[in-house]
Amino acid sequence: MINVFIVDDHKMVIEGLKLLLQNEENIQVVGFALSGDEALEEIPKHEIDVVLLDINMPGMNGIDTCKKLHKTHPKIKVIAISMHKESSLIKLMLGNGANGYVLKNAGQEEVITAITSVYEGKNYLDDTVSEIVLNALVNKSEQKSKSPFPSLSRREKEILECILDERTTNEIADKLHISFGTVETHRRNMLIKTGARNTAGLVRIALEYELHKA
Repeated sequence: MINVFIVDDHKMVIEGLKLLLQNEENIQVVGFALSGDEALEEIPKHEIDVVLLDINMPGMNGIDTCKKLHKTHPKIKVIAISMHKESSLIKLMLGNGANGYVLKNAGQEEVITAITSVYEGKNYLDDTVSEIVLNALVNKSEQKSKSPFPSLSRREKEILECILDERTTNEIADKLHISFGTVETHRRNMLIKTGARNTAGLVRIALEYELHKA
């Protein structure tokens, strides 16, 4: 029996994954957490084989959670379950101990195959993720940069420019005609990519490495 633990800040995603796995004879969901901090507290209370881990969560993000989990419980396998398709985030997750990466729109068979594969000691990337990583490797010579950080998306650079102009989240949302939540999501993504602990740290790194211009 493969014991699975789910970490995601959306209960709907957790319930969806539980429903998807409930009829599998060899897989059982033994617990869940709504944040990285909660996960690190709850996981030691269970006998867990595989963790399904979201990346973009408030508080401790999935990359830091994965890194700490890999250090304290190296035998537990981790599969990132995310909507992020950026090669930089995929590589960050894998580089911090994840054994697999599956997009949230994956079907039941894909998720089950991923769980079974990592449990057996293999690494698993779904077809879309594999293609993204392969393309990134092929184009690596065209992506030379002095920055040690993953590249920012066009929208992230726009938001970063606004942050550097000392605009509030509401002002950024109005200027770019996007929602408050979208601005905050991009802000969190930039914190993940740079390893900054807060917006002040993000500003310092952005100015030092000119991330808004790269």
